[in-house]
Parts: sequence; structure tokens; C-alpha cells
Amino acid sequence: MTAVAPAFAVRTGGSRQLAGTGTLLRFALRRDRSMIPLWVAINALMVLSMPGTLKGLYGTAAQRADLADQMATNSSLRAMVGPVFGESLGALTAWRIGVYAALLAAVMSLLVVVRHTRDEEESGRQELISSAMVGRRAPLTAALLTAAVANAVLALVITGGLAGQGATGALALGLGIAGVGMVFATMAAIAAQLTESARLARGLTSAVLGAAFVLRAAGDAGSSDGSSVLTWFSPIGWLENERPYAGERWWVLLLFAAAVLVQGVLAYTLAGRRDIGMSFLPTRPGPATGRLGSAGALAWRLQRGGVLGWSVGFFLAGVVYGGMTDGATDLVGDNDKAREIFQRMGGQSGLTDTFLAAMVGIMGLVAALYIVASVLRLNGEETSGRAEPVLANAVGRLRWAGGHLVIAFGGAALIMILSGLGFAVGYGKEIGPILGACLVQLPAIWVIGGLAVLLYGVLPQGAAAAWGMAGAALLIGWVGPALDLPQAVLDISPFGHLPKLPGGEMDWPPVLLLTALAAVLVAAGLTGLRRRDLST
Repeated sequence: MTAVAPAFAVRTGGSRQLAGTGTLLRFALRRDRSMIPLWVAINALMVLSMPGTLKGLYGTAAQRADLADQMATNSSLRAMVGPVFGESLGALTAWRIGVYAALLAAVMSLLVVVRHTRDEEESGRQELISSAMVGRRAPLTAALLTAAVANAVLALVITGGLAGQGATGALALGLGIAGVGMVFATMAAIAAQLTESARLARGLTSAVLGAAFVLRAAGDAGSSDGSSVLTWFSPIGWLENERPYAGERWWVLLLFAAAVLVQGVLAYTLAGRRDIGMSFLPTRPGPATGRLGSAGALAWRLQRGGVLGWSVGFFLAGVVYGGMTDGATDLVGDNDKAREIFQRMGGQSGLTDTFLAAMVGIMGLVAALYIVASVLRLNGEETSGRAEPVLANAVGRLRWAGGHLVIAFGGAALIMILSGLGFAVGYGKEIGPILGACLVQLPAIWVIGGLAVLLYGVLPQGAAAAWGMAGAALLIGWVGPALDLPQAVLDISPFGHLPKLPGGEMDWPPVLLLTALAAVLVAAGLTGLRRRDLST
């Protein structure tokens, strides 16, 4: 898969096109020395923890066979996690976590590639680098190689960690997940050539990733063996049809290789036909419609696309999760271990309420990623130099930051409300309890957002660490209950202190304390922003 760059260099001017690639690669790996290990660790821990969890849930061959039979008739759960192709612990691991591990690998890869291509051009750093002895395609090559290194490490960790379940299946799963990552790495490379904004490049690639998930879900809902045409249209569906631990289809890896090669060649072709900083889809020159008479209006103009995308995604996810509630509770049945895990995630109420509370909690964990992305838009505006002209006018720092924070914190409330509406539509029951359960997640989401504000205001160079905090909360909330971690570990996350709704009793003190903590963190971050110099 990584042979795309050398092969294409022969057709585009030889080694001169790649001069400086090694130096840029080392620099990129150094810049990502925290981000890549964090993404790899979170993804690998999710995968490697699954065999032990599944062994506790389905410890006998009869239980695993019963699970496979139930999944064959449960289209809503197949849409969520895919079909079951085997009854071994390895096959069930690939079934239960493969889709989500592939999604995380894809997100990691697209972020890495856009960061080292379009982000560098947008900030002006690429122009300085290109003035030295650096080949025209060296930055793109270094970005793709950085993504390849990250995915290769992830594949090696997964292969080594699951080798006890069967080395062949572990290798197939590791290569498949890495293959999905590289498909979206090269797709992000194309988007970085087409667009003039790193934000738009990430958005376009994420939209394609979302479409791939929807296609796979639609195909699996209608077919119990992964044979649907819709499933084959999705790279995530290719991972399923590779069938790790269930009679591996090694030829499916050729689909990944072909997609990476074709997309890589296209990205290299586009990169050679444009000037630095330019794009094939330039930003619309104007005139702008509507009014931009305030910092808040400008913040809304910049972030409205993201808010719309997250809103639609959360509503649709709520519909899907709500629609699968009855099927999930039927699947759990009399499995005491599965019931215990759901209860740790969702409380001690009836199984239906417990499942809904667990799913609402997951939506809250994902919403924490939204608020971090929205808050850190401030950091992007500052480091790119776009904030300076705004602040040069009669706009104070607090007013400028406040416009973005209103969208970040208010947007979190909006997407959780829409998630609750989606749950109500999918489940078909009264809306009040479910909507209340979604809203009670907000204090914990706001605490994560407050931490991001604090880091940005006090230590802007380390603001990206907010992603690690959100990722840690996601990992603890998702994997912690399945691993039966002590309550003290679960309480590290602010989500561990929230009441389990619907079904449980409302507990106001922790909700109010978390809300107050979020306000204190935001205030401290804004104070730091007022007192420090802006990035230059």
C-alpha cells in the first residue's frame, strides 16, 4: 500500500519529486509523537479487551452458537455491528469490534494526512518548507507514510495481541483494519488537493466515511452473510467480508490495495497540477450573504457546517439506537453477564431502560468529541493568523472567544436534544424520559469542553491534549464496564458521576457540581487567554 509514492515518482520526474521526504517524515512523526500513540492505544485496547469480555458473556460453545442464530434474524443489530461469521472467540471479536476499530483507524488516518498537507499550506508553513530543497510531492508522501506507519503499528499490535486466538485470524483482522485506515488516508489526500480549507478537507472525508458506514449498515440489515451489494460498496464492508477467524478471504485485501493505489495516484496527479495554497475547489469569493456584524455571527458562519453535520448524525443515530432497543433486549435475554455490563453502563432499572441509558451515555461520550473540536476551532483561528485581523478591530478577546464557545456549548445541547428526539422516533415511546436522559449528559460534556478551554487559554501549545481527555473518557465509558473496572477508575470520567436515566432516580448534586466545575474551567481558560500573547 505504501508503494504508491515511489511508483508514481518514476512517472513524475524521479527522485527530485520526493527530495526531503525522509526529513519531513521524521518531522511529522515527531510532531505526532503524542497523538498517534494515543489513537493506536485506544483502538488497540478496545480490540484486545474484547476476547475476555466475550468469554465472560458467551463462555460455552452453545451460548456462542445461540448468539450467531439470534444475529441471523436480528437486522437492527446487524446494522449496528455486522453479521456473525463464526462461533469462536476470535470470530466474535472481529464481529463485535471490527467495524468500530476500522472507523477509528479511518478517523486517525484522515486527521494525520490533512494535518500534514492542507493544514500546513493553510498556515503558510508549507511555503517556507518548499523554498528549501524539498520535492514537489515530498510533503504529500511524508503525510501518507506517517499514516502508513500509524496503521502498520496498529496492525502489529492487534496481530500480536490476538495471536492467542489464532495467528492467521489476528493477522487478517489487523491488516483489514489498517487497510480501511489507508483507504481513508489516500481519500483525505485527494480532499486536501480539492479544497482550500483543512476544515473542509476533514469534513468531506468524514462525510465519505459516514456514507461508508451507512452503506455497510444498510447492506448488513438486509443480508445476514455480508453479501449485499451495498456492503461491498463500503470499505468497512470489505473488512467484514475478509472474514477474520472464519475462513479468511485473503483476496479481499486486494480491494484495499487497489483503492489505495488508485486514490494515491489521483492525489499525486492533483498535487502536481496546482500551486501551493491553491485548490481545485476554491472558496467562493463572495459577496457574502447575511450579516457578519459581530464576532458571534462570524463564529456561526465558520462553524455552522459542523453543527449541521453533527446534528443530522446524532438524530439519525438516535433513530437507529431507538429502533434496535427491543432487539437488543431480546438478544441479552437471560445472559446474566451481558445484563450486568448494561447495568454498569445504564443503571439497575429494567433491561429496556438500562439499554436506553447505556446508549444515551455513549451518545454523550461521542458528543464530548464535538465540543472539543468546536472549542479548538479557536486555536485553529489563532494559529492560522485569521484571528488577528478580527481582534485588530473593536473586538475584545473575550467577545471573540465567546462567539465560538456559545456555539460549542450550545451546539452540544442541540445535538443531545436531537439525539433524544431520534431515540423517541426510533423507539416509538414517550419522549420526556428519553429527552431528559440526553440532557443530563450535558454537565459532563461541558466539563470536557471546559478542560479544552482551559488548555487553550493557558497552554495553547498543548491544547490538542483535550482530544486525549475526550478519548480517555470515551475509552473508560465504553470499555470500562465490560472489563469490570473498579468504580474508582470509572469515576475518573465526569460521565461516571451522572445519574443513569431513563429508569434511575435523578440525583441533582453531582449534576450541579459538574455544571459549576465546567463554568470554573471556562472562566479560568478565558482569564488565561486575556493575559497571554497570541500565537505568531
